[in-house]
Amino acid sequence: MPPKTDEQLLEAYRDGDTAAFRLLIERHQEDLLRFLVRLTGDRQAAEDVFQETFLQVHISADTFDATRRFKPWLFTIAANKARDMLRKRVRRQEVDLSAPVNRNADGSGQTFIDLMEVSIPSPGEGLQDQERDQLVQKAVDRMPQSLKEILLLAYFQRLSYAQIAEDLEIPLGTVKSRLHAAVASFAKHWQSLTSENRKP
Repeated sequence: MPPKTDEQLLEAYRDGDTAAFRLLIERHQEDLLRFLVRLTGDRQAAEDVFQETFLQVHISADTFDATRRFKPWLFTIAANKARDMLRKRVRRQEVDLSAPVNRNADGSGQTFIDLMEVSIPSPGEGLQDQERDQLVQKAVDRMPQSLKEILLLAYFQRLSYAQIAEDLEIPLGTVKSRLHAAVASFAKHWQSLTSENRKP
């Protein structure tokens, strides 16, 4: 028997199957935590937002439209919760994500997708990988929040422009321009940081 879809699990949870909710959490834990660590720049904050996200899923389960996909809904809730958390913290930007963000003399180079890969947890990671992850996080942290959010949503969910526009409730043209600006912003900060890192 094939495993239940996310949407079927949420339906089961609405019908009283608490194990279905646990399965949803386990199924999305790794991807959602990666996304939130990148978005917030802080593992502890990401874990807090992760818990708030699933609390909101629990509260809003009855209002979920079962004809839509669960994952975009989940990530949109998470992005909103992270945005709220970052606002509170302050009070107390058509794009090819596989385009190179830096080029070597031979034309090779790392892509945005290569750089956004992160292991959580990563106790056995080599020092070089850890340093790269730290630089990636610094570059992401320097981006304006609206650009960071749309870039991470696009990368982790691999949604079409139309899906992103629907989930974020913004025009299609805005999605394209923000994604273009976001990749340019990331590349600029990444190149700046890698140049700084090469200096003796």
